[in-house]
Amino acid sequence: MALHELPLDASVLHGYFSRELEPVVSIDPGDSVRFSTPNAGWRVGRNEPFEARSPELDTGHALAGPIEVRGARVGQVLAITVEEVVPGPWGVTFTEPPHRIDWELEGDVGCGTGRSVRLAPFLGVLGMPPDEPGVHSTIPPRRCGGNIDCKELVAGSTLYLPIPVDGARFSAGDGHAAQGDGEVSGTAIEAPVVAQLALDVRDDLKLEWPIARVGGAWLTFGFDEHLGLAARIAVDGMLDLMEREHGLSRPDALGLASVVVDLRVTQVVNQVLGVHAVLRDDALR
Repeated sequence: MALHELPLDASVLHGYFSRELEPVVSIDPGDSVRFSTPNAGWRVGRNEPFEARSPELDTGHALAGPIEVRGARVGQVLAITVEEVVPGPWGVTFTEPPHRIDWELEGDVGCGTGRSVRLAPFLGVLGMPPDEPGVHSTIPPRRCGGNIDCKELVAGSTLYLPIPVDGARFSAGDGHAAQGDGEVSGTAIEAPVVAQLALDVRDDLKLEWPIARVGGAWLTFGFDEHLGLAARIAVDGMLDLMEREHGLSRPDALGLASVVVDLRVTQVVNQVLGVHAVLRDDALR
């Protein structure tokens, strides 16, 4: 498997989703891509803005891509394995009313406001463009991924997304050094990052919504303007998974899910609400 490296350059960064965007690299399934991105505010240093290629269009998160995966087709599933996410030495969190917390990041510790927190870096945006013409915001998550903002998607995890367009045309960015479930102020520790992802294609898995494999657990995701509907999507995805992975009937899956599956609020700040259902490996013996 090959490793492709993208430079920190405006030619490989964009701030919106569109199926019309030309790929910046084409890779084979199973290859890895290494790239750097500014933080969500297009900054590579605290006071060092990064100039976007098309300022009038690049108004969302700074994303690397699109990355074309050769042979990927609509209806298949893109498997994104997070191999590494390394934040830069600084980060920032914004709150309302206008207020900011500046963070110093070193190793696995972030320091700000005289307090320290444990870092668990991940990429907030992992996704593909909808199969609709035009320009689409990077803010909301969709069936095909996007601004999922799930803190569980650290190095070693794999996210599975239904492919909406041939070639996948995958993009990623929005580095977070740490975040709580909910991301309640609207931002995490927003930091520039260096990341490496492996992209593969699955044609033996049928998905309507994203799922993920994280350390010792399965996750299923739901997004909607209404929290209850987002939760229902996540639960339905989990019941599908329990039928598939554990050979359970639907009624048994629902009954067991009520006992061993946890629902968590992924985020509440991205135009639609996110919920992820969690089934730990040791929950069913």
